[in-house]
Amino acid sequence: MLKFSMSYKLSHCFIALSVAVLINACAGNNALHTAGPERWPHGAMAVTANPHATAAAIMMLEQGGHAVDAAIAAHLVLGLVEPQSSGIGGGGFMLVYSHDSRTLVFHDGRETAPASAGADLFMLDGEVMNFLRAWQSGKAIGTPGAVALYKQAHELHGRLPWIDLFQPAIDLANNGFAVSPRLAAFLPRLQSISRLDENPGSKEYFYPDGVPLTVGFLRKNPAYATTLHRIAQEGPSAFYEGAIAQKIAQVAQAEPDGGTLTEADLAAYEAKIRPVTCGAFAEQKICAASPPSSGAAQIMIAQLYEQLRTETSSRIFDYVDAQRLAYADRDHYFGDPDFIKIPLQELLDPGYIQTRAQERFAPGDLPRHGDPSVSLGYQASALYGVDTTVEASGTTHLSIVDKEGNAVSFTATVEAPFGSGRWVEGFLLNNEMTDFAREVPQAGPPPANAIQGGKRPRSSMSPTMVLNRDGELVMVTGSPGGNSIPAYVSKSILGVMAWNLSPEEAVGFPNVIARGQKVRVEIGVDQGVEIASELKAGGYQVEEREGENSGIHMILVTDDGLVGAADKRREGTVRLAK
Repeated sequence: MLKFSMSYKLSHCFIALSVAVLINACAGNNALHTAGPERWPHGAMAVTANPHATAAAIMMLEQGGHAVDAAIAAHLVLGLVEPQSSGIGGGGFMLVYSHDSRTLVFHDGRETAPASAGADLFMLDGEVMNFLRAWQSGKAIGTPGAVALYKQAHELHGRLPWIDLFQPAIDLANNGFAVSPRLAAFLPRLQSISRLDENPGSKEYFYPDGVPLTVGFLRKNPAYATTLHRIAQEGPSAFYEGAIAQKIAQVAQAEPDGGTLTEADLAAYEAKIRPVTCGAFAEQKICAASPPSSGAAQIMIAQLYEQLRTETSSRIFDYVDAQRLAYADRDHYFGDPDFIKIPLQELLDPGYIQTRAQERFAPGDLPRHGDPSVSLGYQASALYGVDTTVEASGTTHLSIVDKEGNAVSFTATVEAPFGSGRWVEGFLLNNEMTDFAREVPQAGPPPANAIQGGKRPRSSMSPTMVLNRDGELVMVTGSPGGNSIPAYVSKSILGVMAWNLSPEEAVGFPNVIARGQKVRVEIGVDQGVEIASELKAGGYQVEEREGENSGIHMILVTDDGLVGAADKRREGTVRLAK
């Protein structure tokens, strides 16, 4: 039986779901307005990481489906054509906007640690497993959450029959799809570092006759079609119980480096509804997923940037320092709110943001977290030890607006490319447990993101929307990219809202990632070299990169209609529905 869990936290900047009624919890002049809606005049649009997925979403929209219907259909296709990034063996975060009520819901389908997992999960002979070995191990596999997330979101928002959402992916899996350049490019590179070409199932699928799939190869996946048919007919119980669940547990426990995931862990999985975090910026309101997502960092970066800006300061320096401050706080305080105390309201308090901006670090210094303890009565920073999380980037993002103005921002993942590389009935299992802090100090408090049984690892995934003062939709955005996601997504928001760029210009702008002491700058696109030079001249430690793994997919609502942008660094497409 699929279980739903609702988390409630009503405060001055949170929106939560109470039974079947969405409650607006923001107060004051920035409150979301819930007056009767006008007819949505802007049309419908889907922006996803692959043309097949975009086509599936458009099919649902043109049949009168909700944005959630389109998102589920698109993601089921992405699990087939883009298995390196996400799939039903992983999880995700879905942010849903309802035009009629001007409200938002955050669906948390993040993977959970096996019940038996502890801080020593990745310890081997007294040492912590290196990332490459941990990534390929059964220990890295958490309970997948995508299928439960689908069902929860569909029951609350869906318009089309559940079974209809699966048909585009089933048809494509049976008929075959042409292998894309991005998928084909991964396979030769992974042969030297992963077990994808050795594991049962994955070696035959991705390396037929021992040779990596090539661009244009017609790849069929009848096993995936069968799995989806069962879920479509029987519901999520076909995935979380019975033969598929048994096979998932067996594959996770298999050597080498077998894990502890059990059928009981799968049967116990719960998709959750959590608060949406909102904060004012530039006469608008940024709304994002709350922890274990890093969506709230979008508000922190934007508001810190606003505090740091002056008429004479450098836009790039201000943006970099806003990131450095926000990342340091995110790394220290964010984790699974069911297991730890997160002073999120205090971190987003305007007084703390103003104080934190005054703690701007010198360009060469290592940024440290702040302490929003003034109103708490205890020292929040002392609760947690130093974060040691290392996060990979096997993730996707899609943005959708339907014909009634409802919207979805959905970021989904299997963690590293191709997840754990372990294959079950046509799909790959995640390696999300490596998103925890694998190394825990012997003395002192553990990191906020330390491993515990049943816990969800902190995620950089940040599905985000921007609303106006009346609660009307302005922007839908998000990106894959591991620990760089907060930087990628903030660039898309600031690019449009503060730098007067078009969506396409904002997405194409050089990626600048300022987590920790170094600042990574993408120099392989226009303006990248100039930005890197400016930062070097300002004393920052710059790491130049030819490319960055962003996949920003954005929709902007304008008076002239919807304007979409797909990141040219990947294979995304933009389509309007008829």
